[in-house]
Amino acid sequence: KVGLKVLVVVCLIGYLGIDTSGITALLASLGVGVGLAINGTLSNFAGGVMILLLKPFKVGDYIIFPGEGQEGTVKKIEMYYTTINSIDNRTIMIPNANLTNHTIINVTAMDRRKLEIKVGISYESDIRKAKDILRRLVEEEPHFQSEEQQFFVDELGESAITVGLRAWVATENYWPVKWKMNERIKEEFDAAGISIPYN
Repeated sequence: KVGLKVLVVVCLIGYLGIDTSGITALLASLGVGVGLAINGTLSNFAGGVMILLLKPFKVGDYIIFPGEGQEGTVKKIEMYYTTINSIDNRTIMIPNANLTNHTIINVTAMDRRKLEIKVGISYESDIRKAKDILRRLVEEEPHFQSEEQQFFVDELGESAITVGLRAWVATENYWPVKWKMNERIKEEFDAAGISIPYN
């Protein structure tokens, strides 16, 4: 309605013989300014609609946003911003346009993850003994799932042989099991005389 009224006034001024080129230039520049001002808002609104329709993540999911180096648990999905809480309990508000235009890693989308741990051992160490230790530690850890467990020699490097394991674990247990296994591998390798060399 306001736009139509302005148009009528400009037409009347032109009908009276007054030059309206300055007025139309002013209105055009105002329109461009308003358009640029709401461009980001409209992008964020469109991003919010896409997130709500496509559901790449939901409230409660843990996401990683590499584009801005942010990660945390999703607390709110609103039309313009998505709010996440970081591990150290910071509240981070990310514009929805940024989320829909960049890569997002949804860590908790699946109910289980494959845990991979690789360790470098010296060339003097016994490879079979190292793999047997990894196998025993996985068998002793109740949170590992029994299917598709792998124990392997990954690389013959310049200063170390890299051995490793892969096994499925429930997503909520991923980090506790990883930290526990790192500690136990170091202790068991030390006890068995398997050295982890410096570069």
